[in-house]
Amino acid sequence: MIRNKKAMLFCSQIILMGALITGAPCLASGAEIEVAEEDGTSGSVFGSSATTADSEEVDHSGEGQIHKPSSLEVPDFTSDPDFVDDSTDNTYGYYTIMGDTTVSLAQMTSQYEEHGAEYPSASLKDGGAATIDDFCTIILEEANAEGVRGEVVFEQAMLETGWLQYGGDSGISQYNFAGIGTTGGGVAGVSYPDVRTGIRAQVQHLKAYACEDALNQDLVDTRFDMVTRGSAPYVEWLGQQENPNGGGWAAGSNYGEKLRKLLSDLKAE
Repeated sequence: MIRNKKAMLFCSQIILMGALITGAPCLASGAEIEVAEEDGTSGSVFGSSATTADSEEVDHSGEGQIHKPSSLEVPDFTSDPDFVDDSTDNTYGYYTIMGDTTVSLAQMTSQYEEHGAEYPSASLKDGGAATIDDFCTIILEEANAEGVRGEVVFEQAMLETGWLQYGGDSGISQYNFAGIGTTGGGVAGVSYPDVRTGIRAQVQHLKAYACEDALNQDLVDTRFDMVTRGSAPYVEWLGQQENPNGGGWAAGSNYGEKLRKLLSDLKAE
């Protein structure tokens, strides 16, 4: 009996040593599920199969950010000698949200500088806009991509953020330039990974209000489907109290009028 036990123990040790040498899967504590990595290599849910003890740590700080598509350009429709400002060419004489941008990059940056606010470069450079030129360029690119007037996006961002100084419920680190998702009472609203994403969300939200056309770029505005499409085609109707359809962007009175005043000052530059 003792001999049998010793024999069984000896056999078990031999099997165990063989399993350790050959890596038999029957002794594994759990199966690794193969997944595709972004760089095309394979790995597992437990970690990359290519990981070594001396491998460099991967920087994930930029993940989730979007960047300028190659198709985007900075349009300056005002440089065309045949340019016609059709922003108020309608029965009401209201300012239409959809259409070509009717001001130049220089006009936008000049208005900002003349306002006297210090551009928050320290807060926005990591988000992709180190200067007011960078910020306005992104606005023009994103607005043009969706057919939204860039000057409307610009003035709304200035009104909503106090010329990028903030001080309301949302903070500058959220890259939310239009109070999207803020409902008062300290609700901070939506956060975005960089300046371009925040501007793109604002442009898409404006387009949702202004028309029923499909988006030209991937959706980043998480509140897009909450809007009644086409309910506010004019700047004057963005305020809920002045919108005949009962909806609108902001609850405060004379919201559209404030934007019109800023737009008028901009075009006087």
